[in-house]
Amino acid sequence: MNNKSFWIIFLLAAAIAGFLAGRFYTPSGDGSPAASGDSGEREILYWVAPMDANYRRDEPGKSPMGMDLVPVYADEVDSQPGTVKIDPTVVNNLGVRTTQAERSALPRHIDTVGYVQFDEDTLHHVHTRVDGWIEKLATKATGDPVEKGQLLFELYSPTLVNAQQEFQAALRSNNSVLRQASRERLTALGVTQGEIARLEKERTVRQRVRVYAEADGVVAHLAVREGIFVTPANEVMSIAELDKVWVLAEVFEREAAWVRPGQMAMVELDYLPGKMWHGTVDYVYPELDPKTRTLTVRIRFDNEDEMLRPNMFARVTIHGEDTGPVVHVPREAVIRGGTIDRVVVALGEGRYRSRPVTLGIESHDRVAIRSGLEAGESIVVSGQFLIDSESNIEAALARMDRTDEDMQQDRSQMDHSQMDHGEMNHETMDHGDMDDDETDHSQMDHEEMDHSQMEHQQ
Repeated sequence: MNNKSFWIIFLLAAAIAGFLAGRFYTPSGDGSPAASGDSGEREILYWVAPMDANYRRDEPGKSPMGMDLVPVYADEVDSQPGTVKIDPTVVNNLGVRTTQAERSALPRHIDTVGYVQFDEDTLHHVHTRVDGWIEKLATKATGDPVEKGQLLFELYSPTLVNAQQEFQAALRSNNSVLRQASRERLTALGVTQGEIARLEKERTVRQRVRVYAEADGVVAHLAVREGIFVTPANEVMSIAELDKVWVLAEVFEREAAWVRPGQMAMVELDYLPGKMWHGTVDYVYPELDPKTRTLTVRIRFDNEDEMLRPNMFARVTIHGEDTGPVVHVPREAVIRGGTIDRVVVALGEGRYRSRPVTLGIESHDRVAIRSGLEAGESIVVSGQFLIDSESNIEAALARMDRTDEDMQQDRSQMDHSQMDHGEMNHETMDHGDMDDDETDHSQMDHEEMDHSQMEHQQ
Protein backbone atom coordinates (compact mmCIF):
# COMPACT_ATOMS: atom_id res chain seq x y z
CA MET A 1 0.00 0.00 0.00
CA ASN A 2 1.45 3.34 -1.05
CA ASN A 3 1.47 6.49 1.08
CA LYS A 4 -1.45 8.04 -0.82
CA SER A 5 -3.75 5.08 -0.16
CA PHE A 6 -2.68 5.01 3.51
CA TRP A 7 -3.55 8.66 4.06
CA ILE A 8 -6.94 8.26 2.27
CA ILE A 9 -7.88 5.34 4.55
CA PHE A 10 -6.62 7.26 7.59
CA LEU A 11 -8.71 10.33 6.76
CA LEU A 12 -11.86 8.23 6.14
CA ALA A 13 -11.40 6.45 9.46
CA ALA A 14 -10.90 9.77 11.22
CA ALA A 15 -14.08 11.21 9.66
CA ILE A 16 -16.18 8.21 10.74
CA ALA A 17 -14.65 8.32 14.20
CA GLY A 18 -15.48 12.00 14.48
CA PHE A 19 -19.09 11.37 13.48
CA LEU A 20 -19.55 8.57 16.02
CA ALA A 21 -17.74 10.46 18.72
CA GLY A 22 -20.05 13.45 18.18
CA ARG A 23 -23.00 11.09 18.28
CA PHE A 24 -22.13 9.76 21.70
CA TYR A 25 -20.44 12.77 23.28
CA THR A 26 -21.93 16.21 23.77
CA PRO A 27 -19.33 18.75 24.94
CA SER A 28 -20.25 21.53 27.36
CA GLY A 29 -18.73 24.94 27.66
CA ASP A 30 -15.97 23.92 30.07
CA GLY A 31 -14.94 20.82 28.19
CA SER A 32 -16.56 18.37 30.67
CA PRO A 33 -19.65 16.25 29.96
CA ALA A 34 -22.75 18.42 29.97
CA ALA A 35 -24.87 18.28 33.02
CA SER A 36 -28.60 17.70 32.93
CA GLY A 37 -29.71 20.99 34.46
CA ASP A 38 -30.17 20.98 38.23
CA SER A 39 -30.47 17.21 38.49
CA GLY A 40 -26.69 16.70 38.82
CA GLU A 41 -24.37 14.64 36.69
CA ARG A 42 -25.65 12.72 33.70
CA GLU A 43 -26.08 8.99 34.11
CA ILE A 44 -23.72 6.87 32.02
CA LEU A 45 -25.27 3.63 30.81
CA TYR A 46 -22.20 2.09 29.21
CA TRP A 47 -19.08 2.80 27.18
CA VAL A 48 -18.61 1.96 23.50
CA ALA A 49 -15.86 2.01 20.93
CA PRO A 50 -16.00 4.99 18.53
CA MET A 51 -15.45 2.74 15.49
CA ASP A 52 -17.61 -0.19 16.61
CA ALA A 53 -20.88 0.43 18.44
CA ASN A 54 -21.15 -3.31 19.18
CA TYR A 55 -18.11 -3.15 21.46
CA ARG A 56 -19.58 -2.21 24.87
CA ARG A 57 -18.03 -2.08 28.34
CA ASP A 58 -19.27 -1.10 31.78
CA GLU A 59 -16.24 1.07 32.51
CA PRO A 60 -13.83 3.33 30.61
CA GLY A 61 -11.02 1.75 28.67
CA LYS A 62 -9.54 1.19 25.25
CA SER A 63 -11.16 -0.23 22.13
CA PRO A 64 -9.49 -3.07 20.16
CA MET A 65 -8.16 -0.35 17.83
CA GLY A 66 -6.55 1.47 20.73
CA MET A 67 -9.05 4.35 20.87
CA ASP A 68 -10.64 5.65 24.07
CA LEU A 69 -14.14 4.38 24.76
CA VAL A 70 -16.86 7.04 24.73
CA PRO A 71 -19.78 7.18 27.17
CA VAL A 72 -23.45 6.68 26.28
CA TYR A 73 -25.72 8.70 28.55
CA ALA A 74 -29.21 7.74 29.68
CA ASP A 75 -30.75 10.92 28.24
CA GLU A 76 -29.39 10.03 24.80
CA VAL A 77 -31.22 6.71 24.58
CA ASP A 78 -34.82 6.78 23.45
CA SER A 79 -37.38 4.28 24.68
CA GLN A 80 -38.00 3.07 21.12
CA PRO A 81 -35.32 0.87 19.56
CA GLY A 82 -33.41 2.34 16.65
CA THR A 83 -33.53 5.95 17.83
CA VAL A 84 -30.24 7.83 17.71
CA LYS A 85 -29.35 11.26 19.04
CA ILE A 86 -26.84 13.46 17.23
CA ASP A 87 -25.24 16.64 18.42
CA PRO A 88 -26.36 19.76 16.49
CA THR A 89 -22.75 20.50 15.55
CA VAL A 90 -22.38 17.08 13.94
CA VAL A 91 -25.71 17.55 12.15
CA ASN A 92 -24.45 20.80 10.68
CA ASN A 93 -21.12 19.30 9.64
CA LEU A 94 -22.83 16.39 7.89
CA GLY A 95 -25.12 18.75 5.97
CA VAL A 96 -28.30 17.09 7.23
CA ARG A 97 -31.39 18.67 5.62
CA THR A 98 -34.99 17.92 6.49
CA THR A 99 -38.40 18.51 4.94
CA GLN A 100 -41.97 17.57 5.69
CA ALA A 101 -44.08 14.88 4.11
CA GLU A 102 -46.93 16.44 2.14
CA ARG A 103 -50.43 15.25 1.40
CA SER A 104 -51.85 16.49 -1.89
CA ALA A 105 -52.66 15.38 -5.41
CA LEU A 106 -49.57 14.04 -7.13
CA PRO A 107 -49.27 14.78 -10.87
CA ARG A 108 -48.45 11.77 -12.98
CA HIS A 109 -45.55 13.13 -14.99
CA ILE A 110 -43.86 10.59 -17.24
CA ASP A 111 -40.22 11.42 -17.95
CA THR A 112 -38.80 9.41 -20.80
CA VAL A 113 -36.87 9.67 -24.06
CA GLY A 114 -37.78 9.43 -27.72
CA TYR A 115 -36.73 10.11 -31.30
CA VAL A 116 -38.01 12.62 -33.84
CA GLN A 117 -39.54 11.05 -36.95
CA PHE A 118 -41.25 12.25 -40.10
CA ASP A 119 -45.01 12.62 -39.96
CA GLU A 120 -45.95 9.56 -41.97
CA ASP A 121 -49.35 11.07 -42.75
CA THR A 122 -47.54 13.57 -44.97
CA LEU A 123 -45.06 11.12 -46.49
CA HIS A 124 -45.36 10.71 -50.29
CA HIS A 125 -43.88 7.72 -52.10
CA VAL A 126 -43.10 8.19 -55.78
CA HIS A 127 -43.48 5.17 -58.09
CA THR A 128 -43.85 4.75 -61.83
CA ARG A 129 -46.81 2.83 -63.22
CA VAL A 130 -44.90 1.54 -66.24
CA ASP A 131 -41.48 0.13 -66.98
CA GLY A 132 -38.93 2.62 -68.19
CA TRP A 133 -35.63 4.40 -67.82
CA ILE A 134 -34.78 7.49 -65.76
CA GLU A 135 -33.42 9.80 -68.45
CA LYS A 136 -33.13 13.00 -66.41
CA LEU A 137 -33.09 13.33 -62.61
CA ALA A 138 -33.82 16.84 -61.34
CA THR A 139 -33.43 15.91 -57.63
CA LYS A 140 -29.89 14.68 -57.01
CA ALA A 141 -29.64 13.85 -53.28
CA THR A 142 -31.53 12.87 -50.17
CA GLY A 143 -32.55 15.88 -48.08
CA ASP A 144 -33.01 18.25 -51.03
CA PRO A 145 -36.02 20.54 -50.59
CA VAL A 146 -38.78 20.35 -53.19
CA GLU A 147 -41.87 22.42 -53.86
CA LYS A 148 -45.25 21.35 -55.13
CA GLY A 149 -45.23 21.21 -58.95
CA GLN A 150 -41.43 21.02 -59.17
CA LEU A 151 -39.93 18.63 -61.77
CA LEU A 152 -38.58 15.46 -60.16
CA PHE A 153 -37.42 13.38 -63.13
CA GLU A 154 -38.13 12.48 -66.78
CA LEU A 155 -39.03 8.92 -67.73
CA TYR A 156 -38.68 7.18 -71.07
CA SER A 157 -41.16 4.35 -71.45
CA PRO A 158 -42.24 2.62 -74.72
CA THR A 159 -45.61 1.95 -73.12
CA LEU A 160 -46.23 5.67 -72.51
CA VAL A 161 -45.10 6.54 -76.04
CA ASN A 162 -47.60 4.06 -77.50
CA ALA A 163 -50.37 5.39 -75.25
CA GLN A 164 -49.71 8.96 -76.46
CA GLN A 165 -49.81 7.84 -80.10
CA GLU A 166 -53.12 6.06 -79.56
CA PHE A 167 -54.54 9.20 -77.94
CA GLN A 168 -53.44 11.29 -80.96
CA ALA A 169 -55.14 8.83 -83.31
CA ALA A 170 -58.32 8.99 -81.27
CA LEU A 171 -58.30 12.76 -81.45
CA ARG A 172 -58.02 12.67 -85.25
CA SER A 173 -60.89 10.17 -85.61
CA ASN A 174 -63.41 12.41 -83.85
CA ASN A 175 -64.73 9.29 -82.08
CA SER A 176 -65.80 10.44 -78.63
CA VAL A 177 -65.85 6.93 -77.16
CA LEU A 178 -62.35 6.14 -78.42
CA ARG A 179 -61.11 9.55 -77.30
CA GLN A 180 -62.44 9.01 -73.78
CA ALA A 181 -60.95 5.50 -73.58
CA SER A 182 -57.54 6.80 -74.64
CA ARG A 183 -57.66 9.59 -72.07
CA GLU A 184 -58.54 7.15 -69.29
CA ARG A 185 -55.66 4.86 -70.32
CA LEU A 186 -53.18 7.76 -70.03
CA THR A 187 -54.56 8.62 -66.60
CA ALA A 188 -54.22 5.01 -65.49
CA LEU A 189 -50.57 5.01 -66.58
CA GLY A 190 -49.80 8.00 -64.35
CA VAL A 191 -49.89 10.86 -66.85
CA THR A 192 -51.12 14.07 -65.22
CA GLN A 193 -54.17 15.97 -66.44
CA GLY A 194 -51.92 18.88 -67.36
CA GLU A 195 -49.84 16.68 -69.65
CA ILE A 196 -53.00 15.24 -71.24
CA ALA A 197 -54.26 18.77 -71.90
CA ARG A 198 -50.93 19.62 -73.54
CA LEU A 199 -51.21 16.54 -75.78
CA GLU A 200 -54.70 17.56 -76.77
CA LYS A 201 -53.56 21.09 -77.59
CA GLU A 202 -50.17 20.55 -79.22
CA ARG A 203 -50.92 17.19 -80.85
CA THR A 204 -47.29 16.09 -80.37
CA VAL A 205 -45.91 12.97 -78.69
CA ARG A 206 -43.15 13.30 -76.10
CA GLN A 207 -40.57 10.56 -75.85
CA ARG A 208 -39.89 11.37 -72.19
CA VAL A 209 -42.74 11.93 -69.74
CA ARG A 210 -42.17 14.42 -66.92
CA VAL A 211 -43.02 13.61 -63.26
CA TYR A 212 -43.69 16.49 -60.82
CA ALA A 213 -43.82 16.81 -57.00
CA GLU A 214 -47.29 16.65 -55.46
CA ALA A 215 -46.44 18.52 -52.22
CA ASP A 216 -43.81 20.66 -50.52
CA GLY A 217 -41.17 18.89 -48.44
CA VAL A 218 -37.77 17.31 -48.54
CA VAL A 219 -36.51 14.17 -50.21
CA ALA A 220 -36.52 11.60 -47.42
CA HIS A 221 -35.30 8.73 -49.58
CA LEU A 222 -33.79 8.59 -53.08
CA ALA A 223 -33.32 5.15 -54.62
CA VAL A 224 -32.44 5.89 -58.27
CA ARG A 225 -29.85 7.57 -60.48
CA GLU A 226 -29.99 8.71 -64.09
CA GLY A 227 -30.12 5.87 -66.61
CA ILE A 228 -31.45 3.28 -64.19
CA PHE A 229 -34.28 0.99 -65.29
CA VAL A 230 -37.31 1.05 -62.98
CA THR A 231 -40.51 -0.93 -62.67
CA PRO A 232 -43.76 -0.20 -60.83
CA ALA A 233 -42.41 -2.26 -57.92
CA ASN A 234 -39.44 0.08 -57.44
CA GLU A 235 -39.73 3.15 -55.21
CA VAL A 236 -38.11 6.04 -57.02
CA MET A 237 -38.10 8.41 -54.03
CA SER A 238 -40.12 9.51 -51.00
CA ILE A 239 -40.95 13.10 -50.05
CA ALA A 240 -41.80 14.14 -46.48
CA GLU A 241 -43.12 17.38 -45.06
CA LEU A 242 -41.37 19.00 -42.09
CA ASP A 243 -43.99 21.46 -40.85
CA LYS A 244 -45.31 18.65 -38.62
CA VAL A 245 -43.28 15.83 -37.05
CA TRP A 246 -43.74 12.86 -34.76
CA VAL A 247 -41.83 11.98 -31.62
CA LEU A 248 -41.90 8.29 -30.76
CA ALA A 249 -41.41 7.96 -27.00
CA GLU A 250 -40.86 4.81 -24.96
CA VAL A 251 -42.98 4.42 -21.81
CA PHE A 252 -42.27 1.77 -19.15
CA GLU A 253 -44.84 -0.95 -18.65
CA ARG A 254 -45.69 0.25 -15.12
CA GLU A 255 -46.60 3.68 -16.54
CA ALA A 256 -48.64 2.42 -19.47
CA ALA A 257 -51.96 3.08 -17.72
CA TRP A 258 -51.08 6.76 -17.20
CA VAL A 259 -50.97 7.80 -20.86
CA ARG A 260 -53.81 8.26 -23.33
CA PRO A 261 -54.41 10.27 -26.54
CA GLY A 262 -54.98 13.99 -26.12
CA GLN A 263 -52.60 14.52 -23.17
CA MET A 264 -50.11 17.38 -23.26
CA ALA A 265 -46.43 16.62 -23.79
CA MET A 266 -43.18 18.59 -23.89
CA VAL A 267 -39.92 17.93 -25.68
CA GLU A 268 -36.42 19.30 -25.06
CA LEU A 269 -33.40 18.74 -27.28
CA ASP A 270 -29.75 18.68 -26.27
CA TYR A 271 -28.63 21.01 -29.03
CA LEU A 272 -31.07 23.75 -27.91
CA PRO A 273 -31.09 23.66 -24.09
CA GLY A 274 -33.88 25.62 -22.47
CA LYS A 275 -36.17 25.62 -25.52
CA MET A 276 -39.34 23.57 -25.15
CA TRP A 277 -41.77 22.29 -27.75
CA HIS A 278 -45.37 21.60 -26.79
CA GLY A 279 -47.43 18.89 -28.44
CA THR A 280 -50.15 16.33 -27.79
CA VAL A 281 -50.23 12.56 -27.56
CA ASP A 282 -51.56 11.39 -30.92
CA TYR A 283 -51.59 7.62 -30.56
CA VAL A 284 -50.71 4.91 -28.05
CA TYR A 285 -49.52 1.75 -29.78
CA PRO A 286 -51.37 -1.41 -28.70
CA GLU A 287 -48.33 -3.66 -28.30
CA LEU A 288 -45.28 -3.61 -26.03
CA ASP A 289 -41.80 -4.19 -27.31
CA PRO A 290 -40.96 -7.76 -26.17
CA LYS A 291 -37.27 -6.93 -25.72
CA THR A 292 -37.41 -3.61 -23.86
CA ARG A 293 -40.83 -4.11 -22.21
CA THR A 294 -41.81 -0.58 -23.17
CA LEU A 295 -44.87 0.92 -24.82
CA THR A 296 -44.44 3.23 -27.80
CA VAL A 297 -46.33 6.53 -27.67
CA ARG A 298 -46.65 8.80 -30.71
CA ILE A 299 -46.63 12.54 -30.04
CA ARG A 300 -47.39 15.13 -32.72
CA PHE A 301 -45.59 18.50 -32.78
CA ASP A 302 -45.85 21.57 -34.98
CA ASN A 303 -42.49 22.26 -36.60
CA GLU A 304 -42.94 25.36 -38.67
CA ASP A 305 -39.40 26.56 -37.94
CA GLU A 306 -38.09 23.07 -38.87
CA MET A 307 -35.93 22.91 -35.75
CA LEU A 308 -37.10 19.39 -34.96
CA ARG A 309 -35.21 17.16 -37.33
CA PRO A 310 -35.85 13.44 -37.87
CA ASN A 311 -33.77 10.98 -35.83
CA MET A 312 -32.90 13.58 -33.19
CA PHE A 313 -32.75 12.36 -29.60
CA ALA A 314 -35.34 14.07 -27.39
CA ARG A 315 -36.20 14.20 -23.68
CA VAL A 316 -39.94 13.85 -23.32
CA THR A 317 -42.31 14.74 -20.49
CA ILE A 318 -45.93 13.57 -20.72
CA HIS A 319 -48.43 15.22 -18.38
CA GLY A 320 -50.87 12.57 -17.18
CA GLU A 321 -53.88 12.92 -14.93
CA ASP A 322 -53.33 13.83 -11.29
CA THR A 323 -53.84 11.24 -8.56
CA GLY A 324 -56.08 11.72 -5.57
CA PRO A 325 -54.65 13.17 -2.32
CA VAL A 326 -51.69 11.03 -1.24
CA VAL A 327 -48.73 11.39 1.12
CA HIS A 328 -45.56 12.01 -0.87
CA VAL A 329 -41.93 12.90 -0.22
CA PRO A 330 -38.91 13.86 -2.35
CA ARG A 331 -37.38 10.94 -4.20
CA GLU A 332 -33.95 11.62 -2.68
CA ALA A 333 -35.31 11.02 0.85
CA VAL A 334 -36.03 7.32 0.21
CA ILE A 335 -33.38 4.73 1.10
CA ARG A 336 -34.03 1.81 -1.22
CA GLY A 337 -33.23 -1.68 -0.07
CA GLY A 338 -33.61 -5.08 -1.60
CA THR A 339 -36.94 -5.86 0.08
CA ILE A 340 -37.55 -2.91 2.41
CA ASP A 341 -37.58 0.81 1.64
CA ARG A 342 -36.93 3.27 4.46
CA VAL A 343 -36.94 6.93 5.38
CA VAL A 344 -35.21 8.63 8.31
CA VAL A 345 -37.69 10.52 10.48
CA ALA A 346 -36.52 13.58 12.45
CA LEU A 347 -38.13 13.35 15.90
CA GLY A 348 -36.80 16.68 17.20
CA GLU A 349 -34.16 17.58 19.78
CA GLY A 350 -31.50 15.89 17.68
CA ARG A 351 -33.25 12.48 17.66
CA TYR A 352 -33.64 10.41 14.47
CA ARG A 353 -35.07 7.00 13.67
CA SER A 354 -35.14 4.89 10.52
CA ARG A 355 -38.64 3.76 9.55
CA PRO A 356 -39.75 1.25 6.88
CA VAL A 357 -42.31 2.55 4.35
CA THR A 358 -44.35 1.19 1.46
CA LEU A 359 -43.87 3.16 -1.74
CA GLY A 360 -46.51 4.08 -4.31
CA ILE A 361 -46.17 5.74 -7.68
CA GLU A 362 -43.18 7.86 -8.63
CA SER A 363 -43.73 11.06 -10.54
CA HIS A 364 -40.99 13.46 -11.54
CA ASP A 365 -39.00 14.05 -8.30
CA ARG A 366 -41.70 12.88 -5.83
CA VAL A 367 -42.60 9.45 -4.46
CA ALA A 368 -45.96 8.51 -2.97
CA ILE A 369 -45.96 6.78 0.44
CA ARG A 370 -48.71 4.19 0.81
CA SER A 371 -47.99 3.36 4.47
CA GLY A 372 -45.45 4.02 7.20
CA LEU A 373 -45.50 7.83 7.17
CA GLU A 374 -48.03 10.54 7.91
CA ALA A 375 -48.37 13.99 6.41
CA GLY A 376 -46.52 16.68 8.36
CA GLU A 377 -43.78 14.39 9.71
CA SER A 378 -40.25 15.67 9.27
CA ILE A 379 -37.89 13.49 7.24
CA VAL A 380 -34.20 13.70 6.32
CA VAL A 381 -33.38 14.32 2.64
CA SER A 382 -29.59 14.70 2.91
CA GLY A 383 -27.10 12.73 5.01
CA GLN A 384 -29.70 10.08 5.86
CA PHE A 385 -27.52 7.08 4.98
CA LEU A 386 -25.15 7.48 7.95
CA ILE A 387 -28.08 8.04 10.29
CA ASP A 388 -29.88 5.01 8.90
CA SER A 389 -26.84 2.79 9.48
CA GLU A 390 -26.52 3.93 13.10
CA SER A 391 -30.28 3.50 13.65
CA ASN A 392 -30.18 -0.08 12.35
CA ILE A 393 -27.26 -0.90 14.68
CA GLU A 394 -29.11 0.53 17.68
CA ALA A 395 -32.25 -1.43 16.81
CA ALA A 396 -30.29 -4.69 16.42
CA LEU A 397 -28.53 -4.21 19.76
CA ALA A 398 -31.85 -3.45 21.44
CA ARG A 399 -33.33 -6.68 20.08
CA MET A 400 -30.30 -8.62 21.33
CA ASP A 401 -30.65 -7.08 24.80
CA ARG A 402 -34.35 -7.94 24.95
CA THR A 403 -33.58 -11.53 23.89
CA ASP A 404 -30.99 -11.94 26.67
CA GLU A 405 -33.37 -10.49 29.26
CA ASP A 406 -36.17 -12.82 28.15
CA MET A 407 -33.89 -15.86 28.43
CA GLN A 408 -32.79 -14.88 31.93
CA GLN A 409 -36.37 -14.26 32.94
CA ASP A 410 -37.44 -17.67 31.65
CA ARG A 411 -34.71 -19.42 33.64
CA SER A 412 -35.61 -17.51 36.82
CA GLN A 413 -39.24 -18.51 36.50
CA MET A 414 -38.53 -22.25 36.37
CA ASP A 415 -40.12 -23.95 39.47
CA HIS A 416 -37.91 -26.87 40.52
CA SER A 417 -40.24 -27.77 43.39
CA GLN A 418 -42.77 -29.03 40.88
CA MET A 419 -40.37 -31.49 39.33
CA ASP A 420 -41.30 -35.17 39.94
CA HIS A 421 -38.20 -37.04 40.96
CA GLY A 422 -40.17 -40.22 41.61
CA GLU A 423 -40.23 -41.00 37.92
CA MET A 424 -36.46 -40.98 37.70
CA ASN A 425 -34.98 -44.38 36.83
CA HIS A 426 -32.09 -44.87 39.20
CA GLU A 427 -31.29 -48.30 37.82
CA THR A 428 -29.85 -46.72 34.69
CA MET A 429 -27.80 -44.22 36.64
CA ASP A 430 -24.06 -44.87 36.77
CA HIS A 431 -22.99 -44.74 40.41
CA GLY A 432 -19.61 -46.14 39.64
CA ASP A 433 -18.06 -42.68 39.55
CA MET A 434 -19.43 -41.70 42.92
CA ASP A 435 -16.77 -41.14 45.58
CA ASP A 436 -17.97 -42.81 48.75
CA ASP A 437 -15.16 -41.22 50.69
CA GLU A 438 -16.67 -37.83 50.12
CA THR A 439 -20.17 -38.97 51.12
CA ASP A 440 -21.34 -37.79 54.54
CA HIS A 441 -23.11 -40.84 55.97
CA SER A 442 -23.76 -39.12 59.27
CA GLN A 443 -26.66 -37.30 57.75
CA MET A 444 -28.35 -40.47 56.54
CA ASP A 445 -31.42 -41.71 58.44
CA HIS A 446 -30.78 -45.41 58.97
CA GLU A 447 -34.04 -45.95 60.80
CA GLU A 448 -35.96 -45.41 57.57
CA MET A 449 -33.79 -47.76 55.56
CA ASP A 450 -35.18 -51.24 54.76
CA HIS A 451 -32.29 -53.59 55.46
CA SER A 452 -34.38 -56.67 54.73
CA GLN A 453 -33.94 -56.16 51.02
CA MET A 454 -30.19 -55.79 51.24
CA GLU A 455 -28.16 -58.66 49.84
CA HIS A 456 -25.23 -59.67 52.12
CA GLN A 457 -22.38 -61.55 50.63
CA GLN A 458 -21.35 -64.81 52.31
